[in-house]
Amino acid sequence: MPAISSTSLNFESIINAINVGLILVDRDQKVLLWNEWVARHSDIPMEKALGKPLNEVFIEPPSPALLAAVRNTLQYGLPVVLSNALHRSPLALFQITDARMEENRMHQSVTITSLSGDDLQRYCLIQISDSSNSIKREKMLRSHSEVLRKEATTDSLTGLYNRRFFDEHYKMAMGQAVRQKLPITIFMVDIDYFKDYNDYYGHLAGDKTLNTVATTLRNILTRSSDVVARYGGEEFILMLPNMSSDNALQFAEKLRRAIWNLAIPHIKSKIGSQLSISIGVSTFDQNSGGNERSLILAADTALYDAKHKGRNQVSCLALSSFVVPESQAASVNSVM
Repeated sequence: MPAISSTSLNFESIINAINVGLILVDRDQKVLLWNEWVARHSDIPMEKALGKPLNEVFIEPPSPALLAAVRNTLQYGLPVVLSNALHRSPLALFQITDARMEENRMHQSVTITSLSGDDLQRYCLIQISDSSNSIKREKMLRSHSEVLRKEATTDSLTGLYNRRFFDEHYKMAMGQAVRQKLPITIFMVDIDYFKDYNDYYGHLAGDKTLNTVATTLRNILTRSSDVVARYGGEEFILMLPNMSSDNALQFAEKLRRAIWNLAIPHIKSKIGSQLSISIGVSTFDQNSGGNERSLILAADTALYDAKHKGRNQVSCLALSSFVVPESQAASVNSVM
């Protein structure tokens, strides 16, 4: 190809100075141009690459997609772009020239263009750029976004969902329960005399105990649809879709016993020498009346009843018999 063989030194300096890989092949896919960028990242000098078929010059054959794209460009003259999203490393190019480990293989973006020479033959120019840094930045942004999302939906101390997430998820779960005519049960859980625990044992011990209680409650849940969240300082809330009132009391007792069996010392408790919880339970179904707001209020009222009766126990309140306090009636009616 005269245009290549008579290229001036200045032109060679230009193509070797740019931070992009350039490979030119003829209609037989033999290499006519191999710039220093490609030589550096393939560890194959130009003199060893020139004249060799493209599918034999690298230490590993190019990907089938790239070879097919080159053939199509030579035959039809249409440009092709191989994005990194679908073709991560179509050529055996490395970020460190003496490395041959897969983890050091360069992420590449490849553009394939048709060129016509003075001999009226069609040639194929392959341009390669290093996408590795872009991929790293994208991964960092995704990771940062995931951290922000997690911070927005989880409690930083216990790792449980926070109240904001629960409120949003609860609305969707309640809507689904209404549409499918299935029950849904709320459990309000409060650690008994936790302020006294903190005052006596210290806040570090209190945080550790909150984590232990949170982990214990979470481990009892078995279905992906079950949700437990930290609802306040020492208060947790659990939502179990498709749990009837008949099974709710038994499950609540399981929760209460699990915390009691931890045998965490609490000498300032007024009901025993170890940590305990009180639980309020209420269930929504098609015959219970009420709505998403009144269900939580009913469970909260049941929790108050459990504490009033001596704590370390479970109290259930049927939603059908729950009367919304006048002070909260307006907010409940606004949801209905």
